[in-house]
Amino acid sequence: MLIRYKKAFEKIAMGLLSFMPNEKDLKKLQQTMKQYENDKGRQLFLWKEGEDIIGLIGVLVVNDYEVEIHHISVNPSHRHQGIGKSMVKALKDFYPEKELIPNEYTASFMHKCDISLQNEDGS
Repeated sequence: MLIRYKKAFEKIAMGLLSFMPNEKDLKKLQQTMKQYENDKGRQLFLWKEGEDIIGLIGVLVVNDYEVEIHHISVNPSHRHQGIGKSMVKALKDFYPEKELIPNEYTASFMHKCDISLQNEDGS
């Protein structure tokens, strides 16, 4: 289940973000968290299964038509189970009127999973 980030989940979110190749440095990681907390255009979502938070997806609302996926991360012990794909599908449901587009860091994941970023009606 996709849930919105809350400050109470900061350590969990930082841990999941740290699995992203471009978020290994602590200062960069802290800066990224501040951006999600302070920039109204950025949204951070967590993926919860049962009582555990095992994934994270972060986006930038670019305009009225596009949402750019900046971060996708799944706890390594839960990878290869379709969780990343499920997070993207849930994000499509959250932003039904917007096209999801990857950034340079998420494009390879989106391509590897062959996830169609277009809405089901082809728009």
